[in-house]
Amino acid sequence: MLLAVDCGNTQTTLGVFDNEGTLVHQWRMATNTADTKDQLHSLLHSYFAMVGMSLSDVTHAAIASVVPVLSQEWQALLCRILDTKPLIIDAHLDCGLSVALDNPYELGADRIANAVAARTRYGAPVIVVDFGTATNIDVVDSTGAFVGGSIMPGLMLSAQALFSRAAKLSSVPLIAPKHALGSNTETAVQSGLILGSAAMVEGLVGRIQTELAERHPHAQRAQVVATGGLAATVSKATAVFDVVDADLTIYGIYQICKQQQV
Repeated sequence: MLLAVDCGNTQTTLGVFDNEGTLVHQWRMATNTADTKDQLHSLLHSYFAMVGMSLSDVTHAAIASVVPVLSQEWQALLCRILDTKPLIIDAHLDCGLSVALDNPYELGADRIANAVAARTRYGAPVIVVDFGTATNIDVVDSTGAFVGGSIMPGLMLSAQALFSRAAKLSSVPLIAPKHALGSNTETAVQSGLILGSAAMVEGLVGRIQTELAERHPHAQRAQVVATGGLAATVSKATAVFDVVDADLTIYGIYQICKQQQV
């Protein structure tokens, strides 16, 4: 079995794939930069025990991390479990993805995994919007190349900044209001955060679709895929998405392992 580790700034997702490539188990936990390999080992052991599995069932592993200090801890732990090195996904690994950026080596592991997964699952061209700590928009054009995107503050990050700097505003549930016109402070804040985030994504996706059409006038319209922890929330406030795929990043890690024959 393959253990895929998607270590983000806010949340870490663990996925277990069987030999046929089926995601059989998945866990999400808060990312804690203070965690050591021993603490991660204890968490991992408990997750596996809950589903009647043992860590000895894992034969291969891969890590896609945007948190350098935890990358080292996960690598040390998985080396101990597997008695071999896990696959480290980063911009230096040949993932079969042409990267048309000014500096291809600054592309994050999560964005690589998203692009590979989206191209595999939905074809090209495709636009991925990942609602994480940051909201990333990643674009694969009709030739199958990663051609860029956009990075903006994530919904939770925006909310935290608003509530911490505006003395008279307190936190509200992050759910989409029925109307853009908030009739009280709570719905006004929800309108600004949720509907504002949706409108920002709509605007950027629209501009990106136009630029793709200018570059490749005969290509089909790019599908738009939402993923990330708050994708389900924002997708209820917009029709810009063709599909919401909560497992996109973890599937991308698996797909890269498959390409690498891990």
